[in-house]
Amino acid sequence: MALSIRGYAAQSATTPLAPHRFERRDPRPDDVVVDILYCGVCHSDIHQARNEWGGSKYPLVPGHEIIGRVASVGDKVTAFKPGDMVGVGCMVDSCQHCDACAQGLEQYCKEVPTFTYNSTDRHDGLPTYGGYSERIVVSDKFVLRIPDGVDPKAAAPLLCAGITTWSPLRHWKIGKGQKVAVIGLGGLGHMGLKFAKAMGAEVTLFTRSPGKEQEARRLGADHVVLSTDPKQMEAVAGQFDFILDTVPHQHDLNPYLATLKLDGVHVLVGLVEPIEPPTHAGTLIFGRRSVAGSLIGGIPETQEMLDFCAQHNINADVEMIDMQDINAAYARMLKSDVRYRFVIDLASLKNEG
Repeated sequence: MALSIRGYAAQSATTPLAPHRFERRDPRPDDVVVDILYCGVCHSDIHQARNEWGGSKYPLVPGHEIIGRVASVGDKVTAFKPGDMVGVGCMVDSCQHCDACAQGLEQYCKEVPTFTYNSTDRHDGLPTYGGYSERIVVSDKFVLRIPDGVDPKAAAPLLCAGITTWSPLRHWKIGKGQKVAVIGLGGLGHMGLKFAKAMGAEVTLFTRSPGKEQEARRLGADHVVLSTDPKQMEAVAGQFDFILDTVPHQHDLNPYLATLKLDGVHVLVGLVEPIEPPTHAGTLIFGRRSVAGSLIGGIPETQEMLDFCAQHNINADVEMIDMQDINAAYARMLKSDVRYRFVIDLASLKNEG
């Protein structure tokens, strides 16, 4: 029997998010039903709600940083049981048979993963709805175990902001003896600093905003460079093994590329538009430098990240809000007025009746 669910949805690209009732699918034998406790608020939620990337389908229930407790499991589920604290990230399914899926890199599924919201269920063709709601039904292969020692409230952003920064750091084998720079101090950047430091790297924050040094050092930075200061940029020329670029809008990569060592890598995790202005090929050629990209992370590496967070006492820095405050939170996010991620307490949905 389909579940009637309370949530918040955008009904169009121009209307505020508002209370909305919808139905979840009937649980399948391999499904886990999760009562949602907390849901992080990602900038991509705004992009999707406002159809800024195109392709938004309404009503649209955002939310892909989901923490909750298992309410029930299907007959074929053995890894989870009612009462378990679990998470659901950006994906809820994939083809499970392409080369990427076979490697546990479901985010690169050749048949395209099924995303947690604004996507289409590959089995029944129904739309997917996200975590701004009281309950979700998910294939057990896409459910993550939240380890003891990880604060459930602060774990929510790990499922997007966390894994988006963890995956490239792990892929490029960041560790002791390496110099890493992070561009931007937001939801992604603050996690990048924490992870790179915990992995043993010497960490620098690039920022355009003076006065962030104390905060950056609290989060793990050993150094802070004001990227608008030519002298500071010149002083770090040729220094870095790896740059994690979390900036979500077009910006000039060339000044940063000049700070890479021979074989250095500049990885984009925030930008999805064309690079503008163009990168100077000479900067790449004469240092065998690379510009690369990385998308969220697969399920095995997301679980690895969560376990690492438990071992190293790493959580996201969050500000808790009620569901009813989501539109004000969106307005604040657009002004960068959050340190560093909003998380919705879904208990507030009970006030909707």
